[in-house]
This record gives sequence, structure tokens and C-alpha cells, in this order.
Amino acid sequence: MQEMRNPGMQDVVLVEKSLADYEPVVGEDIIAELHRLAEPFQGARVLHISSTAYGGGVAEMLHTLIPLMRTAGLDAHWKIISGTDEFFAVTKSMHNALQGMEMDLTPAMKAAYLHSNVDNAVYFENDYDFIIVHDPQPAPLRMLRAGDGGKWIWRCHIDLTAANATYWNFLRPYVQAYDAAIFTMPEYVKKDLRIGKVAIVPPAIDPLSPKNAPMSDEDAARIVSLYGMDPERPMLVQVSRFDPWKDPLGVIDVYRTVRQKFPDVQLVMVGSMAHDDPEGMEYYQRTKDYADGDPNIHLLSNIDGVGNVEVNAIQRMATVVLQKSLREGFGLTISEGLWKGKPVVGGDVGGIPLQIQDGETGYLVSSIEECSKRVLELMRNPARARKMGELGREVVRQNFLSTANLRNYLRLFTDLTQANRVRHHRSAV
Repeated sequence: MQEMRNPGMQDVVLVEKSLADYEPVVGEDIIAELHRLAEPFQGARVLHISSTAYGGGVAEMLHTLIPLMRTAGLDAHWKIISGTDEFFAVTKSMHNALQGMEMDLTPAMKAAYLHSNVDNAVYFENDYDFIIVHDPQPAPLRMLRAGDGGKWIWRCHIDLTAANATYWNFLRPYVQAYDAAIFTMPEYVKKDLRIGKVAIVPPAIDPLSPKNAPMSDEDAARIVSLYGMDPERPMLVQVSRFDPWKDPLGVIDVYRTVRQKFPDVQLVMVGSMAHDDPEGMEYYQRTKDYADGDPNIHLLSNIDGVGNVEVNAIQRMATVVLQKSLREGFGLTISEGLWKGKPVVGGDVGGIPLQIQDGETGYLVSSIEECSKRVLELMRNPARARKMGELGREVVRQNFLSTANLRNYLRLFTDLTQANRVRHHRSAV
């Protein structure tokens, strides 16, 4: 029997945040600009809809973005969709296929996908000015609620450049029902997408969240020691889901190459198991098997009690941060590592080059051999690694913090509202 959560969407409980707390980080001019942009939207009803409230960058961003919208004066909310296990298996396949994997899309898969979306649409009561639907899982909601008012925005967090044509052709009509779509990079926008407005908005990290807030070296060392790592020894760190696109086995190969020159190196791989990622445990097990009992390879997850504070400590103790992705919509963990002053070696794919200036704040790589070479360079030259990390932190401060994310959404709301006024004016004339 299929496991099913309660029918309809579930509200996500959010903590309070204050824009004033971010002023020491980003400056008073940025905070003043946000209040100015938000002024026309005081009391505006905003709803974000996604598939999960934890485990992954999308949920992480929303836990900050929505409270910031609230403190700016918007009446913002967040709901997550319900679905069967079959539905989430289909949407995981959809995620992989839209990032380029060859997969079948059967009539049964389409039916399971649409059935869960219909269930969510039936129970959805719309009284919102702006509805932002995140990623493919709930994409049909706009078409299923075609009579509803408000401005509907589809937010795509994944890299569609090599999208499986069968899956994209299935998804595209649902996306084209929206008033606007948000992508991380212009390259991700499919040329055959016909939609009123496209906005380019890179993701962002929260500098005051438990994962990114300041932490002393002493506290960080104490925390990593609790999980069996030695803070006195060099440490390679990758924080990401256990997922084929994150190349966890390739990361282990890099570690094994580096260990030949630095025998005391440790590898720490931290992932989170989310309910909308049924493959996570399978790839965790594959990674564990590939590690073959090496005591210097530490595989950790939320199941081990590793949360945001622990990730903060682990990233701060890293010698080099890795994100050896083969596909990557953006990769928030790169900005996290840079924010902590660490050089990052990442795959030369997707949104990673947006964050890493090759040779300045880290390195972009395309193979296990290249990744190993760059890691060894950084480990042999700690001063250069430190300089790269310092430059990287400033890049993140200017471009990839939550305040920039809020600013981009407010600008999009402004554009959609002004476009609507222009249309009304023309019809009146």
C-alpha cells in the first residue's frame, strides 16, 4: 500500500528574522534599498510552494527568504505538497532526466505525477497576490488552478541545458501557463519556452543562519572531534546530497590520490536525507561500500545528528572544500565554503562557475585527475589557499547573500505589477 501524507498542502512553520540584523553584514544602503522596494507590497499575500521543507538548498533558502519577506512587510507563507512514494520516485527521475540523464517516461509515471498534483490542486485555496512554485514537482498546479488570480511564478533551481527532450516536452506546457519563470542562469532557459517574463536570480546563503554564522576555531574543532575527525590533520570536505550528479565515488578517488602525497589527510562527506529524494539512501550505501571501511573517510548525514551547526564547523575546519559535481544547478555549498574563507574546487558545470573565479577564489575542474592536482596545489601552498578564501568571501558578500535574493524577488514583483498596470492602461485606452 502506498504511503500517503495528509491530503493537501502542509504549512511550514518559520522562525522570525529581522532585516536590521543583516545591516552589519551587508551595510545600511542595502537594507534601505530593500525597504524601498518592499514599500508598494506592504501586506501583499505571497505563497511559496515546494516539495520538501528540509534537505537541500531550495528548502534552506526558503527558510530565510520567507521570514525576510515578512520582516519587509509582505504577508508571506510556505506550503509543501503531499504525494505518494510513487510520485516522489517519478519526480526524482524527472529531476535526473531534466539534468540530462537518459530515462523513460511511461504513461504510468505521467499518471502518478499528475494524480498527486491534482490532489494538491483540489485542496488548494488561493487568496494570494504572488504564488511562487518551486521546481518540477508541483509545476502543473498553475494549469490545474487556471481560474485563480494572482501572479504565478515558476522557479527552476536545476540546470536544463542538457534536458531530456521527452521530459521537457512533457513539462513545458505546465510551465508556459505561468506569468513568469525564474532561472539561475540565462543558459538554463530553454529556447522553446514561451512565457511572459523570465528573470535570472542566483540562489543565496543566509550569513546569519546556524550553518553560516560566525564560529570560533575552538568551537569548530570541538564539534568535529565529536564525530571522529582530527582537527589537527588536513581535511577535504564535500557537503551535498548522496546523488550521482555530485560524484561521491569520484570524490573518494580524489581523496585516495591526495593521500599518496599527504598520508594524514581525512575526507568528510556530509549529506542530508530528504523525503523527496528516494535515491539518497541507495547512493549513500554505494558510497559507503566504495569507501571500503577506510577509517579516514567520514560519511555523515542528518541521520547521524549532523545538522547546520555541525556543517558550519566541518566547513570551517576544511583545508579544501570540494563540490565535484557532474551537473549542478548552482551549488549553495560552494558559497558556504567561500563565505567561511575556504578555497573551493568545483566541477566546471552549471552554476558553479558563477561562484568560483578559476585561479582566484578556487579552481574549476573537469576530471578526477584535474581535481586531485588542484587540491594538492592548495594543500602545498596554504598562503595561496588562504588568499583565495578571502577573495571568495567578498564575492559571496556582494552577490550571493539572502538580502540579494530578497532584492531580486522584490524587483520581479515590481516588474510584474508594472506590466499589469501597462496592460490595464492600454485596454482602458
